[in-house]
Amino acid sequence: MQIQETGLPGLRILSPKVHRDLRGFFLESFREEFSQALDEPIRFVQDNHARSEEAGVLRGLHYQAPPAAQNKLIWVSRGAAFDVVVDLRRASPAYGQSYGLVLSADNFLRLFIPKGFAHGYMTLEPGTEFQYKVDYYYAPEHEGGLRWNDPALAIDWPQGEPIMTERDKNWPLLAELPAIF
Repeated sequence: MQIQETGLPGLRILSPKVHRDLRGFFLESFREEFSQALDEPIRFVQDNHARSEEAGVLRGLHYQAPPAAQNKLIWVSRGAAFDVVVDLRRASPAYGQSYGLVLSADNFLRLFIPKGFAHGYMTLEPGTEFQYKVDYYYAPEHEGGLRWNDPALAIDWPQGEPIMTERDKNWPLLAELPAIF
């Protein structure tokens, strides 16, 4: 597995080695020893799988606050999505900066998102399936979010008006967030 830095501290792109032949492909989607390349060992405790039926579905931008903050390893297993993270760590030199990339079943990329980032994605194809591993169990009482279209973030989403929940439409702006991380 190749690991690429993104320019935001701790945020990394993983490219697994894909073996292809006339039957299809094979890859190792995760190896525990991957955590040796990180700043601290990670023990994932929960896997999540989401499916969005239409292109243009936006989920996010979400985070879990301490003490339930999560490291995540994410990828798309069917379809494609434009994935975005925002650094919410006040002490980070990249505080308030966003990073986006396309994750797809065709490119096999994984993204490691450390604690302290808000995360969201917009589906680019119908029937997109998104998977991720987390190192802390989902805790709704510690969930928060950031407004998807905050002008301060200047995220260039691939579609104008997304399909999303009212809750996700109404998260606070970055300037309104208290120091969480």
